[in-house]
Amino acid sequence: MGFTVEVNGKEIFPVIILKNEEEKTSAEVYAFGALLNAFTIQGSKNIIDGFSSPQDARENITSGFKSAKLNPFVCRVLNGEYYLNDEKFKIEKFYLGAEAIHGLLFDAVFSIVKYTANVHEALVELRYDYKNNDAGFPFNYSCIVEYKLEKNNSLTLATSVKNNSGTEMPVCDGWHPYFNLHTSIDNLMVEINSNKILEFNERLVPTGKVLTYEKFQGSEVFADTVLDNCFLLNENSKPACVLKNVQSGLQLTIQSDKSYPYLQLYTPEHRNSIAIENLSAPPDAFNNKTGLTILKPNQSASFKTTYKASISIN
Repeated sequence: MGFTVEVNGKEIFPVIILKNEEEKTSAEVYAFGALLNAFTIQGSKNIIDGFSSPQDARENITSGFKSAKLNPFVCRVLNGEYYLNDEKFKIEKFYLGAEAIHGLLFDAVFSIVKYTANVHEALVELRYDYKNNDAGFPFNYSCIVEYKLEKNNSLTLATSVKNNSGTEMPVCDGWHPYFNLHTSIDNLMVEINSNKILEFNERLVPTGKVLTYEKFQGSEVFADTVLDNCFLLNENSKPACVLKNVQSGLQLTIQSDKSYPYLQLYTPEHRNSIAIENLSAPPDAFNNKTGLTILKPNQSASFKTTYKASISIN
């Protein structure tokens, strides 16, 4: 037995399941939002805090934005406003307080472009064509998301964005998954490949200062740490973040490439899972321009991160 792909069209939106039959690893992907709803190893240990169904996702995506695709902006845009080439724009879509948050594609229904499986991998490619849907982002672009499941419980998420407009277009990209390692996050051992965080103001947008952050340089207990912070990753080959449930041996390793130099961590009040967000740019990048990508007409940008799960014998 090798890799397989199943597509369930009986739900309100298609559900795609990538499987490695030999290792009993699977990834469940929704066409709604192109979101990752489950990543399961050994047939039963799902490490994603997801939804009960596509219908549940549609009704509740803005309550926590679990596994949301963040595009064409990430996190917050101050007052929902920004300037591009001296022209002012104001985002219309979802606000939290005074800030527009988490982009414009989190509830988009992606089309399945293709899916394949062989002895080495199972993958699905999803596509959404944004066509000037929001007055605050009057551009046309395509967003292609590829999920690829490989051996050793490895799942790669690759995103490609192409500007189909006749003008320049700003873009940032990211993900908003919540990881659940079957214990309170207080009990997890955590290591982060960063000793720098961006200083936020009271509205959770960067002030422009970078602060030193000494915790989690090596693996240490998360305990009662509370975070809603953006880390600037070190430029080396180490994983961006490693979480481990020492009691069960369940471990998650996040390995991002240079396209995602930032990592946002958020601890929800329930502390059953933790949001770990690969970001190409920090919050409010449409205004502060830090890490912002400006695509010329017909130009593309690509982003990639990999999740690896494992269970060690203690």
